[in-house]
Amino acid sequence: MNKVLVVDDEPALARALAINLRAHGWEVVTAADGRSALEAAAGEHPDVVVLDLGLPDLDGTEVIAGLRGWTSLPIVVLSARQHGEDKVEALDLGADDYVIKPFAMNELLARLRAAVRRSQAPAPEESVVVAGPLEIDLARKRVSRDGADVRLTPTEWSFLELLARNVGRLVPREQVLREVWGPAYEHETHYLRVYAAQLRRKLEDDPSHPRHLITSPGLGYTLQ
Repeated sequence: MNKVLVVDDEPALARALAINLRAHGWEVVTAADGRSALEAAAGEHPDVVVLDLGLPDLDGTEVIAGLRGWTSLPIVVLSARQHGEDKVEALDLGADDYVIKPFAMNELLARLRAAVRRSQAPAPEESVVVAGPLEIDLARKRVSRDGADVRLTPTEWSFLELLARNVGRLVPREQVLREVWGPAYEHETHYLRVYAAQLRRKLEDDPSHPRHLITSPGLGYTLQ
């Protein structure tokens, strides 16, 4: 059973959506404002989000940006805003689809199924990131150094995978904390120091002078 997070401040609509989605085999979590939505996305681990843009505390576009700071969770916007620029803005920020109210339930269900299928599609086998002597296989969740497998803990892998998916680009430390540990940990910067040091001991020839896992003090990390 897939789980959907429904974010809408209209109680009647949220209730109707929940009833219909459950009738079609979905597990449903609801949130009535943006902050609750971000908390639910982190705590409930839904497979997809249905998001209204007109929320009482945050605009829906802010929720999209907040989610995209730490997750690739599919987002289907469900909004009465019909202007093309609203749709373009939402999609540019990272929404996966945009449905205009009023809507047909069958159409929404089809779009949700499609969004989840895309997100659950297996990574291509050739998705290997190379950084010097390191080969990071994102599909198989394996890393080797000079051809020898390196054993990583799940947290070490999550840290390295995030950097590998952004190879050559600075990943802000707040994003690392949100994506690896969750939104509640975005100020726990000591986690980063500990795990970066552990990764360097396993991946660098000289951990005290790293060449591949680079720290930008006060900013974040880059894999190069």
